[in-house]
Amino acid sequence: MQFRVGLVIPQQGPAGIFGPSCEAVAELAVAEINERGGLHAREVTLDVIDGGASDADIARDVARRLDSRCLDAVTGWHTSAVRNLLSPIVKDRIPYIYTSLYEGGERTPGLFCTGETPRIQIAPALSWLRDQLGIRSWCLVGDDYIWPRGSAVAARAYCRELQLDLKSEIYVPYGSDDFRAPVRQALDSGAQGVLMLLVGHDAVLFNREFARVGGHDRMARFSPLMEENMLLASGSGSTQSLYVAAAYFSSLATAGAIDLMDGYVGRFGPVAPPLNEMAESCYEGLLTLEALFQRAASAELGDLMASSAAVGFDSPRGPVNMRDGHLDQRVYIAEASCFDFEILDSLHPVG
Repeated sequence: MQFRVGLVIPQQGPAGIFGPSCEAVAELAVAEINERGGLHAREVTLDVIDGGASDADIARDVARRLDSRCLDAVTGWHTSAVRNLLSPIVKDRIPYIYTSLYEGGERTPGLFCTGETPRIQIAPALSWLRDQLGIRSWCLVGDDYIWPRGSAVAARAYCRELQLDLKSEIYVPYGSDDFRAPVRQALDSGAQGVLMLLVGHDAVLFNREFARVGGHDRMARFSPLMEENMLLASGSGSTQSLYVAAAYFSSLATAGAIDLMDGYVGRFGPVAPPLNEMAESCYEGLLTLEALFQRAASAELGDLMASSAAVGFDSPRGPVNMRDGHLDQRVYIAEASCFDFEILDSLHPVG
């Protein structure tokens, strides 16, 4: 009997740039889990669901699979808007492992969050950039949906706590194709840095326009959502003075990260889609599902929830532990260097 996992990842839209890497590394995770005996002796299989489709299509696809008993769990990297769409559909029915960084505050029973939140990512990065680079004023540029808006609420509070000046907030429609006005507004804000809350191709286009007008000579940029595919698409001349905070980079040298890279290249070869933070999060989500099952008496959602407080394991990110449905993890700050990241330091939560 198989255990069927719905892997919800974007295959189109601004975040579609992450899709191939996410799918490939999830296949690797499933193969490794099955080599270890599966989940309660059931072979794990993946069903890829396009998290970049319309809301109606995503909801219809997941509901149909659930109603026909073709899904035993859901996981994957997708936006907070998709998470809010899926959580009421799967609530009280199957486990949902949400792997993306997000704005925080999720408390839906049976929904486990493995990604970074502003408390461990944005706040300590702003503190580090203040102390190490002297950046005390920011302009926020974000896509206009729940993750940037919710993260902006947290950023305002952290700026007050850290005695930083958030001079302005600029929002653009998700999937914008013209960033001339937002870049000009950011440069005119008088801030020392841009806090980028842009996803995928939107961030790529912002980087290109920012570099075209020489923005990197005037302001630093910080993003909690930037990975190797986006650097490659931005171009080496568009990533100067760009800092990123994340729990995983492909240059990370933990034992688990090295093992993941070796396994990934060994399975898919050197021309595989770049291994990145979003893809690794999908690997992390499946490891979390396995850890939940290892500690639960049965596959019943109640047993999985009851066992979650005991979940902890060594991952590519380093040691991780479940607390209140969220994985606590170490976060690093890095500087973009052409098409890769140079890890500068590990971050510590503020307050």
